[in-house]
Amino acid sequence: MWPFLYFSDDRLSTAELTAARLDGDLVEIGDAFMPADAVETRELRAATFLTLAGTQRAVTHASAAWVHGAIPEPPLIHSLQRAGLRRASFPVDARIRFRDVALPPDDVMRISGVAVTTPVRTLVDVVRDAVSGAAPASLVDAVLAWRPDLLDAAVDWLDLAGPVHHKRAAAAELRRRQEEVTR
Repeated sequence: MWPFLYFSDDRLSTAELTAARLDGDLVEIGDAFMPADAVETRELRAATFLTLAGTQRAVTHASAAWVHGAIPEPPLIHSLQRAGLRRASFPVDARIRFRDVALPPDDVMRISGVAVTTPVRTLVDVVRDAVSGAAPASLVDAVLAWRPDLLDAAVDWLDLAGPVHHKRAAAAELRRRQEEVTR
């Protein structure tokens, strides 16, 4: 599958992967394992979603923030959303929150063959989650600490976007943060 990633029962069994982790040869990365001496990159983080996301679903929200490197650990529940015009099968997995609303193509990029929301769209999504109470505000802080330049682009995205959940509250929160930066 991916040369630096090991998935359970792909090349090695779960027992073999666990033993290699205990020996210090492998470390966990998302739902996979990688060599302990490999550098964790966004390409490796994205590739851990190859089996979960497939070709029809995109990694979004906090999961996308982790792929991009804005947060150090993956969320417990991953967020996926339809990445194409055709309806995708619904992944039945307690670790996945799936939205069957198509993402605009401009909001998606491919990393290691996996569709992931762009950094701007990821910030917009985590702000919308934070203002609705579905995610902590610290997640927004982490994304903005990673890339402060996304703030203006996220405000512009919301201004130009059609109807999306929590648009007004998210825009107000982003504008408040813009004012804090200019002070």
